[in-house]
Amino acid sequence: MGRIRRTITLESEINVLGFVIALLFVGLVAGFLARALVPGRDPMGLGATILLGIGGAFLGGFLGRLLFDTGRTTAGIVGSVLGAVILLLIYN
Repeated sequence: MGRIRRTITLESEINVLGFVIALLFVGLVAGFLARALVPGRDPMGLGATILLGIGGAFLGGFLGRLLFDTGRTTAGIVGSVLGAVILLLIYN
């Protein structure tokens, strides 16, 4: 019984780790693209760019669900970039 529980815990830890890595990667790409699309100089580091992209993903998912009633809570890369652009424009 203990071996089964340990295996299930290891699989869920791997799933969480994969989710976190994917979230960081999508955040980095979306934040970088948003910074490239919005004119002007943005003195942000790598961490702030990732947070911008992650926040954009949440905002894009919220707006997509609100406007289009898709039933999905994730935005995808396009929605993430659009959300990050909106956040960056608000920040500036």
